[in-house]
Amino acid sequence: MVQQLLYRALVSSKWLAESVRAGKLGPSLRVLDASWYSPGTREARKEYLERHVPGASFFDIEECRDTASPYEMMLPSEAHFANYVGRLGIGNDTHVVVYDGDELGTFYAPRVWWMFRVFGHRTVSVLNGGFRNWLKEGHPVTSEPSCPEPATFKATLDHSLVKTYEQVLENLKSKQFQLVDSRAQGRYLGTQPEPDAVGR
Repeated sequence: MVQQLLYRALVSSKWLAESVRAGKLGPSLRVLDASWYSPGTREARKEYLERHVPGASFFDIEECRDTASPYEMMLPSEAHFANYVGRLGIGNDTHVVVYDGDELGTFYAPRVWWMFRVFGHRTVSVLNGGFRNWLKEGHPVTSEPSCPEPATFKATLDHSLVKTYEQVLENLKSKQFQLVDSRAQGRYLGTQPEPDAVGR
């Protein structure tokens, strides 16, 4: 049964709570709080330090990205990602469960889920309903930070999961793949501004 769960994109709060209670967190199961909020709104790391799922580590998207790129939130290199998640105690055999504290419970957790997939890690899941659902169901929280033993992670970029600007432009003619814009309708239509897009 557990083996089947390892490949599910979503795991339930009940399943994770049972795993925490049974002491299963460790090298084979790690939990990450991947919360991120627009500057000036909420402070993700501060909220993590106040309360989080017991045993969860904080995944800082600001640290695990290509800081040399002029564009926001670009993927880090294989080496950077491998080093970063290795320091969080994640190896290639670790089942990773990711959540965030957004109102929908699925704002940046799916982004981090995708990052793991891009770097060749298949045993990664999003906590269904996120931290909000965890709290709603009355599961325990802690303010104690997690300090896992570092692990070795080998990252291998799957180029098929990333498209360049040029590939997207070419796709307008070739129609080789379906492109989905997940922004709200107003942003998609250009009738509402992009967040943090002052001066663009």
